[in-house]
Parts: sequence; structure tokens; C-alpha cells
Amino acid sequence: MTSPTQTLPASQRPYATYSPVRLQELTERETLGFVELHPGSRRLHQRALKSLVSGVPMPWMARWAGGFPIYAAHAAGARITDVDGHSYLDFCLGDTGAMGGHSPQALVRATQHRIADGITMMLPTEDAIWVGEELARRFGVSSWQFTLTATDSNRCALRLCRQITGRRKVLVFSYCYHGTVDEAFAIRGHDGVTHARAGNVGAPIDPSETTRAVEFNDLEQLEQALADATVACVLTEPAMTNVGIVLPQPGYHEALRKLTRRYGTLLILDETHTFSAGPGGCTRAWGLEPDVVTIGKAIGGGIPSGAIGVSAEVLERVLSQCDADYEDTGGVGGTLAGNALSVAAMRATLEHLLTAEKYAVMIPLATRLREGLESLLAARALPWNVTQLGCRAEYRFQPTPATNGSSAHAAGDPALEAYLHLYLLNRGVLITPFHNMVLISPDTSVADVERHNELFAAAVDELLDTR
Repeated sequence: MTSPTQTLPASQRPYATYSPVRLQELTERETLGFVELHPGSRRLHQRALKSLVSGVPMPWMARWAGGFPIYAAHAAGARITDVDGHSYLDFCLGDTGAMGGHSPQALVRATQHRIADGITMMLPTEDAIWVGEELARRFGVSSWQFTLTATDSNRCALRLCRQITGRRKVLVFSYCYHGTVDEAFAIRGHDGVTHARAGNVGAPIDPSETTRAVEFNDLEQLEQALADATVACVLTEPAMTNVGIVLPQPGYHEALRKLTRRYGTLLILDETHTFSAGPGGCTRAWGLEPDVVTIGKAIGGGIPSGAIGVSAEVLERVLSQCDADYEDTGGVGGTLAGNALSVAAMRATLEHLLTAEKYAVMIPLATRLREGLESLLAARALPWNVTQLGCRAEYRFQPTPATNGSSAHAAGDPALEAYLHLYLLNRGVLITPFHNMVLISPDTSVADVERHNELFAAAVDELLDTR
């Protein structure tokens, strides 16, 4: 049996409906075209190789299709312009960091005013109160603190849960994504044992010592993992992302909440990506009842921001830990966490950009995109699927949506993804790298959606053409 940690080559995948030779030919053509179209970006990348690791400020930027990344010069709304003067319809949107659009005026004004009046002062501002009240209203947990990233929020949440439960273990789902949290780089193997994910870098200890990994949507595995009452918390997205979109099956969240309460385990919902579901994420849209909510990226409109919210019960337990030094030794974030600029950006984003009124426009556009893709896939008898979560959609190369992270990971097709991404890039459309996420912003138009689908259809038709 093929391990779920491996991706089958296209020629061996059961749902491959194209010629690997044809795919290689087209990818080579598109790569040559990409290089010809982007001489400025190529020059900058060659220069960057002398001072930046792999020629990029962050390692994952080296994975863009084409051999080097496009260098951005300007972004506004749902458009990016690169250093070679090419304009792109942006469906990546900073992998949700710019879900409210690039540099919207409300955000620009608020941050300009804040910069002029002090960026970080180790003192709170009134904006912080407004943001805390708004997050409490949206997500239903009463008390909030701020960080700079969702990773910071998740790390803090795990520490709090371990402290107040007195338990060491945490539970995650195979192929989950929670930033660079050490405990989350774990999967359940075919032997039923938790293992480190392939490629994990410098883990302080084997993840099996800190973590139990089970498959999403598998209630039997979940209960077995919780039954000995040694798991402090479950850390999960309401729907899995970053490995495609894996939606919960009917009744799963109700059972998850029931089981965590039965075994005294706290429930952390990471809404960083699932904030696409609506103004209160999946927590509000689906009526969920977490003990802790973590979130980052999108709430600051691109300014580094994160937040952690806890229920009244959790807060009471936290405050009762008289020997725990939350303010220093085990505190939240660092000196810049909750700085005035980040908080001003969060207020502007929540007050003006990612509102119920904006989602009422964004989500139907994502539905239009999904339905258009489904129609063109059906017309070509392609055994692929499209999954939607609010204003976020993703196409995957298997007949039906995955029900857990391992099956979603196994269906990945890096060679096919590289071709599709290059085809779109060379024609002015940008989607999220490493997978096929398409995100809608308040500035995305019907014409933008139709252009994406038109180019996707053209790319597929060229691939299927065996003449």
C-alpha cells in the first residue's frame, strides 16, 4: 500500500486522465514563456541569490512555479503589478493575508494616522478595546489578547491548555496546518501510531511525545485518542485547509464537542484560513462552541496581526493559576504583540473591510467560480472536484472531495499544479502556490471570476489535446 505521506507520479495515479509526456511538453513551453515575460524578476532573483537564502526572504517563496518568483512592484484591490509591468488578477491575496483587498483606503488611512501618532509604545490604545469587543461579538468567546501571527496564537493556546488541565498531550489531525507549531507536524501512520511528517525540520523532540494525530472526520480514532484523559486540547481548523479544503461530515463537529467535553479536553478552533466562511468564521456560521479561538493574517489586512480568544470558563481557570507567570515567563507574544499599528489595522479591517455586507458579495462570487469550474469539469468528464468554503474555493485532482488530510495529500499532483499555475501566470492570473486555492476579495469582480475559469478551461483543453 502506498503511504499517505507520498504522492504518486501522474502516470500511476488512478485519476490521471492526461498524457505525462504532453504535460511535460506544455510545462516546458510555459516555463520558457515565463522566463521571457519576466526578465526584471529574473535579474532581481539572480541578484538575491547572493544575499538571501535560495534568493528569497522566506523559504516557501522559492517554490513558485517557473524557477524564480515574480517580484511585486504594486498592489491595489484585487490586482498586483510586477517589476516587468505585468498586471495580474490576484486570487492568492497573500494566502488570506489580503483577503480584504490590497491596500484598501480604510486600512491605508487608519495605519497612516497611527504611524503618525506612534507605532508601538508598550501601552494600550482604545482601538484594542474596540477590536476585543468586535472579536467577542463575532466568535462568541469573551476575552481576547493579541499576538503578531496565528502561529504565536496557537503556541500560546497550547501552553494555556496544558497549564490549566495539567495534561501534556495535544491532539491534531493528519496533514493539518497551524503555522510553525512543532506539535502540529505530526501524522497518523498506517500502524495507528503518531509519526513526524516527512521533511520536518529540527523538531525539539519526537512529535509522538507531545502529540496524538488522528484522521479528520474519524470519530472512532478521535475517541480512542481522548479516552485515557491525558490530552489537554484538540487543535483544529473547523475545516482543514492548505491540503485542499476538507469539510467536516454532517454531525462531526457536534460529536467532536461532545467527546472533548466528555474527556475533559479543551477545544481550540484555528480560524485563520476558515475566516473565509463569514464574518465570524465557521464558529459563527456553523454555531460552534470552542473553548479557545485563534486567528491571524486576514484580520490585520496584511499588517502582522494575530489574536487568541478564550471563553469565560477558560479565563477563570487561567486566572486561578496563581503560580503561573503569564505576564513574563509564560507570557503571550513578545514586545511588539498588540502594538498600536497592528491593532489599528485590525480595527480598520473588521470595521470596514471584512464585514457581513462584504461577505454577502464575496461568497456568491466564489459560488459562481465553483459552479463554473464544476460545469467545465463535467463537460470534459474530468474526475476532479471543486470544494468551497465561503469566499474560498479549491480544485483537487480526485473524483470526490477528500474526507481527511491523508487522502487529500495523496491526491496532490505537483507536476500538474505547476503547469496550471504557470499557464495562469503567463496570462495574468495569480492563484495560491503549492495548492490550488482561489480566494475572492471585496474588489474581485464577475469578470475576474469568468477570466479565471476561461483560462482554466483553456489550460485543461490544451492538456487533453492528444493530437
